[in-house]
Amino acid sequence: MSDLTRSRRRASAGTDSGNHDGAAAMVSEVRLAVLADQLPLSGARLAAAVQSTGKLLGATGMLRTVDQVHAELQGLGPLQHLLEDLTVTDILVNGPDEVWVDGGAGLRRTSHRFSTDAEVRALATRLISAAGRRLDDGNPCVDVRLAAFRVHAVLPPVSNRGTLLSIRVQRHREFTMAELIESGTLDPLMAEVLHAVVVRRLNFLVSGATGTGKTTLLSTLLALSASSERLVTVEDAAELTPRHPHAVSLQCRHNNAENSGAIDLAELVRQAMRMRPDRLIVGECRGAEVRELLAAMNTGHSGAGGTIHSNSAETVPARLMALGALAGLNREAITLQAASALDIVVHLVRSSGGRQVAVIGLMELDNAGALRVRPALVRCGGGCEAASGWARLQDLLRIGPLS
Repeated sequence: MSDLTRSRRRASAGTDSGNHDGAAAMVSEVRLAVLADQLPLSGARLAAAVQSTGKLLGATGMLRTVDQVHAELQGLGPLQHLLEDLTVTDILVNGPDEVWVDGGAGLRRTSHRFSTDAEVRALATRLISAAGRRLDDGNPCVDVRLAAFRVHAVLPPVSNRGTLLSIRVQRHREFTMAELIESGTLDPLMAEVLHAVVVRRLNFLVSGATGTGKTTLLSTLLALSASSERLVTVEDAAELTPRHPHAVSLQCRHNNAENSGAIDLAELVRQAMRMRPDRLIVGECRGAEVRELLAAMNTGHSGAGGTIHSNSAETVPARLMALGALAGLNREAITLQAASALDIVVHLVRSSGGRQVAVIGLMELDNAGALRVRPALVRCGGGCEAASGWARLQDLLRIGPLS
């Protein structure tokens, strides 16, 4: 942490309630002045607005006030300081008295408190409004995507403990295969296999529970695609940013304040198929769009992929059945579609040891004609070991024997 940051925190910690109220009033005054001239926001403009108040703040006070106004206008307001920890991926506000963060090693409670629930609601309303949506008694549950955050808010009385905020932080940090191996997410042999999956243009799904790193791994795999290929990604909220020279992204649009104008994932998949994709990727399969993705895979769109929520690799077929039912497909139809479309399932888990690829398996039909995932490589201790599907996976990928 920098000396400047420490000095700001010490100054903040030493402020009594009266001074705090005065500082809040001045921040509000500066914010209104900046908004009134409707010019592009810059550090110089903020500093000039602070000086125009006539308050004698000193260098530290000036910097702190500029930071506070900037956070109020474009950041997370009183929660902005939590982003100084670059490992933080989630900020969870459970009313005015509880603020939690997830910094990679599990949830931990912070010392931050809001003065009232009205302060939490004001922050939630501003963040939702910044995305063109409305949060009020008529719309008490809203989910939006901002430039660097995904924000979900719930108001009372739907919430029985005050305004709830769930903020997912996007760090715009893409990892290479080497970095995932070094961090322990990937075993070296699993990394070799996944590289071959991309090169051989097999269709795959990355599965796992929330926060296991599905999007991170998918972005890394997409970056392995040939530079001559065109990648079209379809997402509810744009999070995939692969290091690739020709990747374009489509993002869902939710209903506006007049409850119209929505464009869902299924429609975007249909549009993406008309955009001459070499690889079609659905960031998260969670509804009727699974029908469109499987149809694309079955009509010549090889090398396609996506993520899906699942507790284990073995339960991915059941998850597909449930999503297929939402799309109007019966069990037999989704079984045949998935068995012919999907080749590989890559399952991630999260434990005290961090995020890891636990299983690489094959999507296939068993002897009874039921859809299943047969494990080929399974994480075991510090490495991985071959399972019943390894020989078939070797044939698909044309790679050598297990070393």
